[in-house]
Amino acid sequence: MDRKHWITAVVVVTGAALAASFLWVPTPKGPVGPAPTPLGWQARIDLLGGDGVAGNAAGSAAQVRFSDPWGVALGGTVLFVADAGDNNRILYRDLLGGAFTLLAGGREGFADGQGAAAAFNTPSGIALDRHGNLYVADTGNHAIRRITPQGQVSTVAGDGTPGFADGAGAQARFNGPMGVSVGPDDRIYVADTWNDRIRVITPDGQVATLAGGERPGWEDGAGAVARFDTPTDLKLDAHGNLWVADLQNNALRVISPEGTVSTRVGMRDGERVLWGPMALAVTHDGVVYVSERLSGRVVQVSPHGHIVAVAGNDAQRFARPAGLALAPDGSLLMADADAYRVHRLAPAAGGLQASPPVLGPSPDNPLPANQRRWPLAPQLGWHEVTGTLGEVRGNFSGESRHHLHSGFDVRGDVGQTVLAIAPGKVSSPASTWSLGGQAEGFSLDKLDYIHMKVGRDAGNRPLDAARFQLLDDESGRLDRVRVRRGTRFQPGDALGSINNQAHVHLAVGPSGYERNAVRLGFANYADHVAPKIDDIALLDANDQRLVTKVDGRLRVPRDDSGLQLVVEAWDQVDDNLPRRRLGLYTLGYQILDSNGRALPGYEQPRMNILFNRMPPQREAVKVAYAADSGITVHGSSSTRFRYVLTNTVRDGLLATGLLQPAELLPGNYTIRITAKDYSGNAAMAGTELPIRVQ
Repeated sequence: MDRKHWITAVVVVTGAALAASFLWVPTPKGPVGPAPTPLGWQARIDLLGGDGVAGNAAGSAAQVRFSDPWGVALGGTVLFVADAGDNNRILYRDLLGGAFTLLAGGREGFADGQGAAAAFNTPSGIALDRHGNLYVADTGNHAIRRITPQGQVSTVAGDGTPGFADGAGAQARFNGPMGVSVGPDDRIYVADTWNDRIRVITPDGQVATLAGGERPGWEDGAGAVARFDTPTDLKLDAHGNLWVADLQNNALRVISPEGTVSTRVGMRDGERVLWGPMALAVTHDGVVYVSERLSGRVVQVSPHGHIVAVAGNDAQRFARPAGLALAPDGSLLMADADAYRVHRLAPAAGGLQASPPVLGPSPDNPLPANQRRWPLAPQLGWHEVTGTLGEVRGNFSGESRHHLHSGFDVRGDVGQTVLAIAPGKVSSPASTWSLGGQAEGFSLDKLDYIHMKVGRDAGNRPLDAARFQLLDDESGRLDRVRVRRGTRFQPGDALGSINNQAHVHLAVGPSGYERNAVRLGFANYADHVAPKIDDIALLDANDQRLVTKVDGRLRVPRDDSGLQLVVEAWDQVDDNLPRRRLGLYTLGYQILDSNGRALPGYEQPRMNILFNRMPPQREAVKVAYAADSGITVHGSSSTRFRYVLTNTVRDGLLATGLLQPAELLPGNYTIRITAKDYSGNAAMAGTELPIRVQ
C-alpha cells in the first residue's frame, strides 16, 4: 500500500468498523450494535511480526525486525507500530495482507518533514484521530507529534526541552510523555510521564493540565489536588471517562468528564493486584485490558473490578507488554517491547492453544556489545566472580531455597563506582527501583545493574544530574532516582556506587528471560577448575535417602514408586578465594548396565539441568534444588548446591520427574553423573553411584 493511500483505508473502515468484517473473524449479520465483551477468556497468541531478534528491517511478518516496539494503534485493518530504541520510526501494515512499511522517521533526532525526512527520539504511545491523523508521544523529544494521512510529520506541542509549562503548543513543555489518546472532539490527552500529570491539548493548540501536581503521589480529587506516579498510558471510554495506567502506584485511575480523579483498581487488603500497569485498551461496555510491566501479563478488568489474566501467565509471560490496541472483533493487538515482537491475542477455541506460542526474545538475540568489559575499574582487568546464573538463594527469613540467582556477581568494594559495560539506551518507563535497599538497581537496555546506589556516589551525591534525576519528597528527603526512557549511556559511564552488598549483580535480558551473563566473555576471566561432586543420593517419596547396601552397591527396591536423583556439586573459577563456591552450568545422568553399556534411552546423558536462561516460574528453585540446599540454614559462607537431576530445569522449561526402578530388570547398574561448568570443565571424581535393583 502506498503511503499516500493508507489513510483512505483508515477513514473508510473506521466509520464502519463495528459493522464490517475484520481480520480473521467476519462480523455476523444481525442486530446493529456490538456484542457484550466476554469475560474471563484465555488467549490464543498469534505472531504478527518480529522473530525475537532486535534489528532494523521492514517487510513481511517473518522479515520485520524491531528495536523497541512500543505503541500500537489500529485504523480499520491498518496496524501502526511505534518502534523506538535505535530505530525511532513508525511502521504500518495492512492486517488483511501486507508487509510492514515505513511511515515516518528512521533516525534519532527532532525534525519535522515528510516520511523518512522526519526524526523521532524514542516514540512511545500512538493514537489515531477521527480524521486519520496519527499522534505520537515522542518521549525523548518531550513533544507530541502528528503524522498526517499524507505522511507529513509536524510538532503539535513541546520544543524538545524537558520541563513543565502550559500554553500555546510551541511554548508548552512536557517531561518524557509516553501516552497519548484523542477524543471525538479532537482534544488530545497526554500522559506526561515524568511530570506525573495528565495534560490536554485543545484543537486550537493550547496545552493545559487536566490533573496531577508538582510531585509524584497517590491522591484522588480534582485537578492539581490529584496525584499520579509515572502515568504511562491513557484511554477514553464511551462515556468520556479517561482511564490512566498509573505505573508506579500499581493502580488503574479514572478522570471523569468533570475532571475528578478516582481510583478504580488499587491496593486490596494492603496487597497490590496490578503489577506495574503500563498500557490500556477499553471496550465499548467498560471492560479494560491492562498490560503489566512486572508480571508480563495482560489482564482483563471487568466493570465490577474482577481481574483475570487473559495471557502471559507463568512460563508464557511476555517480556514487556508495552502497547495495546482493541480490534472490532474483540481481539487485542500487543507490542512486546523486550521481545521485539508484535502479537494478536484472541479467545482460544475450546480454551486451548494447539501449540505453545512463540514468546520472548530469541536465544539468537545479540548480547550487549561489552567488548569484554567488567562493570568495575579496571574494566579490562580481573575481578572475582561471586555468583552465577541459576544458583540457589535464600532470604533474610531463614528460607534457604527462596529463589534462583538471575545473574552474574562481581565482587567490589563498598562505595566503588559501577561503570556501564556497553552502549545502551534506557527503554524501561521505570528503570530504577528499591531506593536505599540492598537490591537497588538500574535497567539499561538489555542489562540490569543491581546492588548499588543508582546515580549516586558513596556519600549520596549525584554523579550526573543531567541523566539521573534525584527527587526529594515533601520533607526534603531523597525519595527516588529517575532516569528517563530514551536516555543514552556509553561504556565507562558512571552508573552508581556499590552498596553494602559489596558486589555488582549483572543480569542480561528481561525478567523471565535472563541469559547467562558469563557469555559476555569478561577480560582475563578464566575457568580451568573442574567441578567437584561431593555426594550422589537417591531419595524416596518421603525425601528419605536410600542407605542400605548390598555388596557395596546401594540397594534399590524395584517396587519403589519413584526416586529422586540428587547430586551435590559445586564449582570454582581461576583465582577465586578457596571458599568461594559457585553453581554449575549443566548436569545430567546416564544409567549403565553391569557391563558399563548405556541402557536404551541413555546413550547420551540426560542433561535435565541447564542454566542457559532463567526459568520464569517462582517454584523453579525447589524443582532444581533439593532440601538443605542454600546457605542460610548452614550458618557458613559456603553454599550447598544439591541438584535434583530427575527434574527438568532448562530452556525456560520446568518439570518434575522420577527415576522408576520398576522399569529396570533386577540386577546391577551404575548411575553416571555428568556435571559441567560453562567453560566445559567436567567433574572427574565421584561421578558414579553403583546400585543393585532387587
